Amino acid sequence: MFFEWMAEPSAWAGLFTLVLLEIVLGIDNLIFIAILVDKLPPRQRDRARVVGLSLALLMRLLLLSVMSWLVTLTEPWLTIGPFDLSQRDLILIVGGLFLLLKGTVELHERVEGKMAHASGTRMHAGFGVIVLQIVVLDAIFSLDSVITAVGMVDHLSIMMIAVTVAIGLMLLASKPLTRFVNAHPTVVILCLGFLLTIGFTLVIEGFGFAVPKGYLYAAISFSVLIETLNQLARRNMRRHAASRPLRERTAEGVLRMLGMGSAVSSPQMETSSAGAADTAQVFEDEERYMVSGVLTLADRSIRSVMTPRTEVVWLNLNDSPQALRERVLASTHSFFPVCRGSLDEVVGIGRAKDIVADLIEHGTIRLSHLREPVIVHESIGMLRLMETLKQSRCQVVLVTDEFGAIDGLVTPIDVFEAIAGEFPDEDEVPDIEELEEGRWRVDGAADLLHLELLLKADGLVDEEAGYTTLAGFMLARFGHLPEVGDRCMLQHENMIFEFTVEKMEGRRIASVLIERRQVDAQDIVESENE
Repeated sequence: MFFEWMAEPSAWAGLFTLVLLEIVLGIDNLIFIAILVDKLPPRQRDRARVVGLSLALLMRLLLLSVMSWLVTLTEPWLTIGPFDLSQRDLILIVGGLFLLLKGTVELHERVEGKMAHASGTRMHAGFGVIVLQIVVLDAIFSLDSVITAVGMVDHLSIMMIAVTVAIGLMLLASKPLTRFVNAHPTVVILCLGFLLTIGFTLVIEGFGFAVPKGYLYAAISFSVLIETLNQLARRNMRRHAASRPLRERTAEGVLRMLGMGSAVSSPQMETSSAGAADTAQVFEDEERYMVSGVLTLADRSIRSVMTPRTEVVWLNLNDSPQALRERVLASTHSFFPVCRGSLDEVVGIGRAKDIVADLIEHGTIRLSHLREPVIVHESIGMLRLMETLKQSRCQVVLVTDEFGAIDGLVTPIDVFEAIAGEFPDEDEVPDIEELEEGRWRVDGAADLLHLELLLKADGLVDEEAGYTTLAGFMLARFGHLPEVGDRCMLQHENMIFEFTVEKMEGRRIASVLIERRQVDAQDIVESENE
């Protein structure tokens, strides 16, 4: 009887083993069907998968039904030189050549990036063409599965049940497998490599050279293991990148599109495409500096934009009216901190014209005309500082340290200069002065970020170091208070930047000469000595 084997335990063991083998042998067919249906519009892909696997089932059942005919295909049918080829050999050779051709074409398209129109719209193949290719692939892979079934069990019903169960399980797994393959382009390339390997194996088997399946499966298993490790590494890199603030990652991406480095580098962002470099040439330096200033503004500390305590112009109520009036008239500022004895004893913020009017009419500064001082801690973020400036009527915000001492003050123009660069007053000299090509005179209080952008050199800005000025950078490099003529060097790619102390004012580095030149052997020796 057709199902008389059901009473035999060995037959059931053969059935389960054959189902497992049929699934293993059908995985490659399933993967290549997933690659083929990806060429169809999304609405047709599910139907193509079902049609493809259904055709695979019908073809395998048909081949099982005529397995007696398959056995006779091993007789010599054609002689080519020293090779006596049977019909089965010709089927293997033709099928192998088809796989080699198909794998090469697919691999070329994906490596060369010819999968889309110039307009950016995805190119889709016809439904009939894809189904026809699936049928041919089914015919090739079905032959292997059927021969395995014939060699393992003796009952035709066991073979048909095993093939049907395997195809049913593959049909359930086809959609998630297709999504996985489409989401990982490197997996597609790996599968196409398997296709070429299998095609080559079929060709040489057709010519009578036996290839142990263990070698093939070992190579495929090793490749799958390496790809699995690669996918895990990519997932961990994405997880690490996702742990960083989205604003920071977006800023880095935009800066690199503009052809500039970022203040915070990461291994994932070390390389940039040639297209991005070409795009950067469209932007002028000033435009790139402004974009960089906007994107990095939120990450900057208040100390990097404020006017330091030593440069704050303030009025002492203990001074004479004449001295106060001369100090106001000699300054270009519109607002002044009014203090009693020292800057830390601030009474209020006065407008220049109101102060002058009070001094002329009343001989003193009337406290009723002063505005309440707005004081923030130095740890406040730039975004909160900007909001405070918007709400401040006096246009001046004082900054204190953790001990309550005044560190400096911030005005809207300071924030604007952090974005667009320095706008010196009439009585001020620019912080960065270009003397000639490759030589600059820079004030020690110059902002490191803008200096780094101007020099086009990384390595000056270090948010964790606690300094924001050129003087702070040089003090950190020297490790002690330098003298006039002391120098230090910074290498960036093939350029050397030499920083020489030009002028000292007490314990402050007042002026620095910067020279840029190509790296030479002498620079390397000096760098090693340092």
